[in-house]
Amino acid sequence: MTRPPVIELRDATKAYPGGVHALRGVNLTVEEGELLAVVGPSGSGKSTMLNVMGTLDRPTSGTVKVAGYDLSELSDARLSALRARHIGFVFQHFHLAAGRDAVDNVADGLLYAGVPLKERRARARQALAEVRLDHRFAHTPDELSGGEKQRVAIARALVGEPRLLLADEPTGALDTASGEVVMELLHELNASGTTICVITHDHAIADSLPRRVRFKDGEIVSDSRSTPLTGEARR
Repeated sequence: MTRPPVIELRDATKAYPGGVHALRGVNLTVEEGELLAVVGPSGSGKSTMLNVMGTLDRPTSGTVKVAGYDLSELSDARLSALRARHIGFVFQHFHLAAGRDAVDNVADGLLYAGVPLKERRARARQALAEVRLDHRFAHTPDELSGGEKQRVAIARALVGEPRLLLADEPTGALDTASGEVVMELLHELNASGTTICVITHDHAIADSLPRRVRFKDGEIVSDSRSTPLTGEARR
């Protein structure tokens, strides 16, 4: 049986008091295995898109489905369970717990999944190895570089094996070299099957991804894809 899209928005709107319309009739489908950017300037609506796609906020009107589940039909408790099971988040400023080593920071990503501590830590070590940090297991955030902190944050987001990784300005707090390492890692994770959406204002980052969804004033103004390389072109 075909799996439903990871994300599906139909005529989704989001309005706030005072006549602010952050989303205006947005239609977007994200299929399994995609790597895309949602790109736009500050105030364009892309942060609201992150919150709606990540089930952190409900739309004012329209339909939002995550992994086939219509958010309007779920209680807050079921919505939290859906988020924990299907979505991983990576933020610009890492949000790591000070004084806790990399393994425990990543293991915290499984706190609400009912996984025993020993298994949480074992899976955390595996996730850290996947982001090439198996030499930093015992290091706390203040002993890590910015790029390493972001890789710990990515491992924490991935440890629960979500269908979707939402990365909000993942290179925004990093120098150029560290940012390139993080983006290379996101490409590798996508190649291994993870669906990834990068929210960014950086057009260079957006242009490096296979799909670019450009936002302005709460609306999608373009949705473009790179032409897939043929086998001959790859060689």
